[in-house]
Amino acid sequence: MGRRTHVVPAPKAALLLLVFVQLLASLSRVAVAAEPPFSCGSPSSAPYCDRKLSIEQRAGDLVSKLTLEEKISQLGDESPAVSRLGVPAYKWWSEALHGVANAGRGIHLDGPLRAATSFPQVILTAASFNPHLWYRIGQVIGTEARGVYNNGQAEGLTFWAPNINVFRDPRWGRGQETPGEDPTMTGKYAAVFVRGVQGYGISGPINSSDLEASACCKHFTAYDLENWKGVTRFAFDAKVTAQDLADTYNPPFKSCVEDGGASGIMCSYNRVNGVPTCADHNLLTKTARGDWRFNGYITSDCDAVAIIHDVQGYAKEPEDAVADVLKAGMDVNCGGYVQTHGLSAIQQGKITEQDIDRALHNLFTIRMRLGLFNGDPKYNRYGNIGADQVCKQEHQNLALQAAQDGIVLLKNDGGALPLSKSKVSSIAVIGHNANNASILLGNYFGPPCISVTPLQALQGYVKDARFVAGCNAAVCNVSNIGEAVHVASSADYVVLFMGLDQNQEREEVDRLELGLPGMQESLINSVADAAKKPVILVLLCGGPVDVTFAKNNPKIGAIVWAGYPGQAGGIAIAQVLFGEHNPGGRLPVTWYPKEFTAVPMTDMRMRADPATGYPGRTYRFYKGNTVYKFGYGLSYSKYSHSFVSKGKQSPSMSSIDGLKAIESAAGTVSFDVEEIGAEACDKLKFPALVRVQNHGPMDGRHPVLLFLRWPNATDGRPASQLIGFESVHLKAAQAARVEFEVSPCKHFSRAAEDGRKVIDQGSHFVGVGEDEFEMSFMA
Repeated sequence: MGRRTHVVPAPKAALLLLVFVQLLASLSRVAVAAEPPFSCGSPSSAPYCDRKLSIEQRAGDLVSKLTLEEKISQLGDESPAVSRLGVPAYKWWSEALHGVANAGRGIHLDGPLRAATSFPQVILTAASFNPHLWYRIGQVIGTEARGVYNNGQAEGLTFWAPNINVFRDPRWGRGQETPGEDPTMTGKYAAVFVRGVQGYGISGPINSSDLEASACCKHFTAYDLENWKGVTRFAFDAKVTAQDLADTYNPPFKSCVEDGGASGIMCSYNRVNGVPTCADHNLLTKTARGDWRFNGYITSDCDAVAIIHDVQGYAKEPEDAVADVLKAGMDVNCGGYVQTHGLSAIQQGKITEQDIDRALHNLFTIRMRLGLFNGDPKYNRYGNIGADQVCKQEHQNLALQAAQDGIVLLKNDGGALPLSKSKVSSIAVIGHNANNASILLGNYFGPPCISVTPLQALQGYVKDARFVAGCNAAVCNVSNIGEAVHVASSADYVVLFMGLDQNQEREEVDRLELGLPGMQESLINSVADAAKKPVILVLLCGGPVDVTFAKNNPKIGAIVWAGYPGQAGGIAIAQVLFGEHNPGGRLPVTWYPKEFTAVPMTDMRMRADPATGYPGRTYRFYKGNTVYKFGYGLSYSKYSHSFVSKGKQSPSMSSIDGLKAIESAAGTVSFDVEEIGAEACDKLKFPALVRVQNHGPMDGRHPVLLFLRWPNATDGRPASQLIGFESVHLKAAQAARVEFEVSPCKHFSRAAEDGRKVIDQGSHFVGVGEDEFEMSFMA
């Protein structure tokens, strides 16, 4: 797959290594590029080639010129050429979850370009709580996507990322692909990542007619189960309340569309309350296109249309499935099902040509917004992005920063970390995850620009680095504990690289247990008992694991969670362990105890039900013990937080004309946000100014998290809710002020049982760290 392995030659050599590898990579790209596919290259009087016309007019003209058979042929992810009109073939399916990937059909990293920058898996990037970093990653992906396209190694520029399903259950195999369990944070990630990929600014207006690349928010909606005890994502019917849809499952997609300007949405495999999402008119047309004003195309997940008939039995005939999805508002089918059965669906009167035209208009609009009907791309806005922009040194440096900033320090007893280079004469590196570079990448990755294992990186710091795998793989059903114990007992220090791999968690695979698999725990404890000093445990995994045994074991001095940290992850881990980077990441998901597996994965309820013992889910609603809480993370520095200003006085809602208080059966008084209105909501906004200080001893990047809590969690209120966050870099002893704009209509509201957003009368507490202030809303 074009990967190259290089050993770090010396301490502090990480960036020199990247420069060296970048030079090698540039030398491999001297081959002549092919021509990228495009339309309207020759002089043409066809309106669809006339750039003076609006894209809407041009798309309408092109659709009108297609025959019925040609129209139907365009409704699959592999859309054939229409040679008589000069329209090239197009492949809708490309992937770029955390870097341009050669998964899917549209990208081909097998020519002059054989690699692309591979960032950490999303769950680790999310742990930085740094929207600016997320945006910059999106920018790099958009740039490298154009570079690959302009180099003639792509047949599409529509990328099916980001995955913004809320990480509801810790066993979900694809939780690693998401920004975590909080809908506010996930929505923010979606918006800034999409803006970066599509070529927009991080905030402000968007240029919807000029896409650098197209991002697609998936999987819409309530999709977070792969295969759990025989229940598969294809057959699963998610029973979801209006309340949970409104405040957990749908908000990230709303933000992706409204704040990010996403040009694509993918509907999911599962049903929601009996209806397949790809066949749900209320979801695709009424909510996305109507309420959120979505402007783009909607694709099915791959073979989802066939599944509506073949697996779910929702459609009686194949033609019914075609009719269901096109009339619901889906535009393109990943797979050939609509192309196969589209004509017979028309002949049977189940769809009209107008249904097809509507979908085609959305599809050709996207291709035109990408500039693919503007003649040779080399002479258009993004034509100067060449092969030299792919694996660019600046991009690789950003991949290293992302890994550094996401790594979370979970335990550090007695100053076990950082290690001192001058005091470590020998080190035992133990674990199946220590010397396998592919483990660092997670899933949905492309060939990385560089490939450095944690072992290779540590060899650059300690000449006498002794390696023992200990386990055959994450499953650890074959181990060599004796050899690991022998090596550990003979070295000055011991670092264990344990955790999961893609056989344990990935698409189509959910976990059944939350502990470390197989004999891993026995290996860790045996090595810890034999070591001269407390050992360091590094966990490589996407989902949470119950490591209570390690948390409570005094012979395990430090625990580091490094997710799947991408191409530069080995380097970043070594830098953290040796104090060249001060860890500042925070967990974006709750880490639950093993007992949580008693909760059925199929139970979609977010809120706890004390009557039945159902504990609820995520930090917002879970009532139970945790291994580590959402937002937890240590640092080599100490930080303090305090409010400098606490906003305006508590507002009286009676000053809003015509606003009526709503009283629930439980006696709670609240106010409907929609009735408050946009103008009044704007007047309620206020700034909250936070002073944060790094008390040393090291410089560091620190996420500042702003939470809302209510006096109680009755009436379906969350226990607490993240309402703002920002990452700041502070030198030792430095203080800074961080300003948050607080919008009560957005941040203080909760979802009522019917899904309406309401603000409760009475107290609301805004907190940061140990400091908080109260605001009270009165009738």
